[in-house]
Amino acid sequence: MKIWALAAAAAAILAAIVSQYTLCSHLLLSRLGICWLGSSGVAVAPARNLSLLWMAPFFSPSGYGSEALSYVQSLRGGEISKIKIVQHGDLEDYQYWNGLPRETKKLLLRMNGEEIQLRESIVICHSEPGAWFPPLFSTVPCPPGDYREPLYVIGRTMFETDRLSLEHVKRCNAMDEVWVPSQFNVETFASSGVLRSKLVKVPQAVDTHFFDPGRVTPLKLSTAGRVLGRGSEDSEFLARSSFVFLSIFKWETRKGWDVLLQAFLEEFSADDDVALYVLTSSYHSDGHFGDKVLEFTRAMGLEEHSSGWPRVYIRDAHVPQVDLPRLYKAANAFVLPSRGEGWGRPHVEAMAMELPVIATNWSGSTEFMTPDNSYGLAVERLSEIKEGAFKGHKWAEPSVSELRSLMRRVFTYRDEAGAKGVQARKDMVTKYSPEKIADVIIKELLRMQKQRKFL
Repeated sequence: MKIWALAAAAAAILAAIVSQYTLCSHLLLSRLGICWLGSSGVAVAPARNLSLLWMAPFFSPSGYGSEALSYVQSLRGGEISKIKIVQHGDLEDYQYWNGLPRETKKLLLRMNGEEIQLRESIVICHSEPGAWFPPLFSTVPCPPGDYREPLYVIGRTMFETDRLSLEHVKRCNAMDEVWVPSQFNVETFASSGVLRSKLVKVPQAVDTHFFDPGRVTPLKLSTAGRVLGRGSEDSEFLARSSFVFLSIFKWETRKGWDVLLQAFLEEFSADDDVALYVLTSSYHSDGHFGDKVLEFTRAMGLEEHSSGWPRVYIRDAHVPQVDLPRLYKAANAFVLPSRGEGWGRPHVEAMAMELPVIATNWSGSTEFMTPDNSYGLAVERLSEIKEGAFKGHKWAEPSVSELRSLMRRVFTYRDEAGAKGVQARKDMVTKYSPEKIADVIIKELLRMQKQRKFL
């Protein structure tokens, strides 16, 4: 009789397990492999009860804004009950807004109008720490009020040098958690004094549906911005037969524009059917980029080849977001020898567009660059920043001679470069697409929820 009783009990337990497994298998979050029993013994999907207040420069053309947009787009599938967005950390930019895809505008407007209860929400402050409560400049404070009212406060940030300022360390440690995009920042933040227990690596997403080489045609590249080299004076657009190196950056020392120009002008000449096409904007300086290029060649003592300079085009006009995939599609390779990156947004966009990428093998971009999917540019040394807000910090000095060699290699061995571009897109799709990063974010939110039991 006892044997039958034990068997019946075992059967009941097994049925309960099967029932729970069946319920879990139907939950939307089961694709994450996460499902546990709630306090009542019923399988639950806690994130469906979760509200987020995401504060970031959504309506301005910044790296933080682009990243925040990629995150909320990746989470729009319904796993989280409410996401409200608020502009924070920068001024709104109508020109940028006007160039967004229609569906993106609709999503942002809907999320901006969402109603939440702060005391029932997780707040994500997605900006540089100087914008966090209390802000050091004029912006909407994040979190609103103070740190005690929301359920949990997360700082999402990054940095491009080898350390953080003491003020930024203090602000990071005031957060419940700090999300950074790369292992590079986990180490630099921790070594600067941010509590390692607060640091969580959450990579950036790249919209591999939007940045898809199979869905767009190449943009016609205007020759109006030519500052060096002999162009086709009778043509309004760059010939498609030309090999085009594309670079996208703000005009600042950190981006290594001087390294790029020196390497390109020393390695190539008018005998090479090649062009460097730069999309840029001013950063704490005036424009007149053509004049800056000419001044640089004189200051460096660069000598024009007997056949003439290779062609250099500098474009500082606004390119609408909807046209960015077409701009990448018009190029043959992407190059950016920056001295430091928090992540490398143009890098991953170019990689999603199957372009071979040449970029500095240091800082945040090492998180996704591999020998199979890109060309890592060697660093000669770390140099000390001599002026500005980050005086005393260090960043990389990329090798000019190595950059010359890599650009020549990509120009010459195009099949090899193309294969790296193909692998780059595969890696972006399988590791950094919106769906993959949504999984990462939801896992982190579930972890918080399980640890804190605040919902």
